[in-house]
Amino acid sequence: MKQIENILNNYRQAVANCQKIADLLVIKADCLGKNGKLNSILKDLKNLTAENKKQLGSLANVAKEEAIKLFDERLAQLERAETLQKLAKNRLDISLTNEVLATGLKGGGLHPLTQISREVEDIFLKMGFDILDGPYIEDEYHNFSALNIPAEHPARDMQDTFWFNDMVHLLRTQTSPIQIRGMEQKKPPFKFLAPGKVFRNEDVDASHEMAFHQIEAMVVGRDIGVPAMLYCLQTTLSKVFARPVDVRLRTGFFPFVEPGFELDISCQICGGKGCTVCKQSGWIEFCGCGLIHPNVLKAGGIDSNEFSGFAFGMGLDRLAMMLYGIDDIRLFHSGDLRFISQFG
Repeated sequence: MKQIENILNNYRQAVANCQKIADLLVIKADCLGKNGKLNSILKDLKNLTAENKKQLGSLANVAKEEAIKLFDERLAQLERAETLQKLAKNRLDISLTNEVLATGLKGGGLHPLTQISREVEDIFLKMGFDILDGPYIEDEYHNFSALNIPAEHPARDMQDTFWFNDMVHLLRTQTSPIQIRGMEQKKPPFKFLAPGKVFRNEDVDASHEMAFHQIEAMVVGRDIGVPAMLYCLQTTLSKVFARPVDVRLRTGFFPFVEPGFELDISCQICGGKGCTVCKQSGWIEFCGCGLIHPNVLKAGGIDSNEFSGFAFGMGLDRLAMMLYGIDDIRLFHSGDLRFISQFG
């Protein structure tokens, strides 16, 4: 018993003073290993009487459990200290000091689409909207069926949608599925904003991209109609452009709204005179909008007899083109630092 006590005391001191993981492993093996000191004592139990064997065996097992616990605790401490040491040694300061700036190097900046997205999100936050997010890879139900888009609708065709091989999953063609998921999780009244990148299989030109950004808004409550929708849209545009913007509302068909409209804004590139971006019309087709179709509310678990609402979606890339006077949407994804650095 005295021998076990001495072994444990020496082990405690050795573990407490150990500064390296490799040394700690050696200390453990010397005490707890197959040929370690504690195991050597346990091997000699066969030479003792039954009563002494029971008493000494119990004491040795308690000592062994304490030794294992001390090892685990010290190992965790040494591993943490080693990690902190490596982090301190490999620390990289990415901030630009005055010395670095003096060399003529310039810091990076936010992409213009990131800037305009944050600005628009801030406008909607101040109007009380919740900002939601969702997956790029969507299922057929949330991207089409829940939005009242029938199976025969051309938007489902291969020329518009990037389908996966299972023909059930796809790259989302709009951020509306985010709003469907929002309706499934929250009860009205509510105001959602769904920003994000979307994907459509279409030809690329000065005003069209296969991967672009949308911001869609949805408001659901009681007695909500077209005037509330127009007020929200005009407020957003006047805040973004810091001036009144001429708009016109045309009748349009979208499966997820009824009635549906198309909102055009006067071309901010040419001032309404006509250019390649507005196709010489002086107007830019800016967003689809309307009152939410009862079937869409039903898909979100909302009673259309009690609640109504509106929804609209705007192309963030086109909004940035109007704001910054850019005549080719492809420049946003060109990776040309000469273009991007103008906004940093």
